[in-house]
Amino acid sequence: MPERPPANPAPSPAPRRSPESVRDSPADLASPLVDATGVVLDGRGRVLVLAPSPKADLKLPGGAVEDTETPEQGLARELKEELGLGVPVGRLLAVDSCPPGTLGRSLVAHVHLVGPLSDAEADALAFPDGEVTRADWLAPEEAAARLPARTAPRLRAALAALYSGSLAHLADGVPQPGSPAGLAPADRAALEHAGRFDAAGHRASRPKALTAANVVFTDGEGRILLVQPGYGAPGRWLLPGGGVDSDLGETPREAAAREVREETGLDRAPGRLLGVNWSHRPGYPARVRFLYDGGVLGPDELAAIRLPPDELVSWRTARRKELRGLVKGSLRRQIKACLDTLADGAGPLELHDGRRVHPR
Repeated sequence: MPERPPANPAPSPAPRRSPESVRDSPADLASPLVDATGVVLDGRGRVLVLAPSPKADLKLPGGAVEDTETPEQGLARELKEELGLGVPVGRLLAVDSCPPGTLGRSLVAHVHLVGPLSDAEADALAFPDGEVTRADWLAPEEAAARLPARTAPRLRAALAALYSGSLAHLADGVPQPGSPAGLAPADRAALEHAGRFDAAGHRASRPKALTAANVVFTDGEGRILLVQPGYGAPGRWLLPGGGVDSDLGETPREAAAREVREETGLDRAPGRLLGVNWSHRPGYPARVRFLYDGGVLGPDELAAIRLPPDELVSWRTARRKELRGLVKGSLRRQIKACLDTLADGAGPLELHDGRRVHPR
């Protein structure tokens, strides 16, 4: 008589994974440590630096990313724990990949912008977990000078990325060839002359410029049309116009026509080019502005102006002598140069920061 199988047969042993399959499983691979750092700024452009204890090195806010957190989530948690600060984590400024240190693991540090904080937010900083004993607001270069050697390059590169509107790629604190920010101009030039860039790296590391197009409208008495934005410094007046969407293939002339339609409701093609202005501030992208003649607006056209309520709050016309109290210096010089070339029929003008360039 054949044997009856046991009522509860023992389960078959699970197949053993080969050493190769264990090594190749992502869950079992050794991974880098991830750090999330915040460049916390106040309204004056100062950097927040923390003292964990009287004898410890100074540090920037942030720390290790834990469990299943993303770097953004980890930084938000650290800000809350270290400073009682509950503000959004801003854009990524820099990534630094570092070789293994004392813990035997490589490190990837993400550096994010936080702020600028309002005065009320800065005054409300506290140290709820007791890990921080003091917080100081320092000028950027003073902060970099007082931070440890491993951290200072990240701060400098992150600020360069902030001002240039770009991102810094670092390896152990050193900006890499092709990094869009953080690479000193002299170092970039040396790499270019040595042929160290491929096409992608060269394109990424070259300086960038922002391009805008504006239109000079006057009324029957020669007064200039100005618009007041609802953003930025209060009491600021601008010419109608705005940024050129070059990534969509838009030309400066097309941008001028589009911006006039969006900002005033007037559908008028720009006239002749009056001038091109170049402005530069160290550390920031250059700004190029194309200035067009909009012609003379009659009473009916002025009355038909309709402003987008989410962007502009008011419009007005102003005489030349009134511009000083309304428009910032560089734009004021550009407007006056355009009025001059309208009067004498010259141009288009080459302007640097609103001043005419006279070829020798």
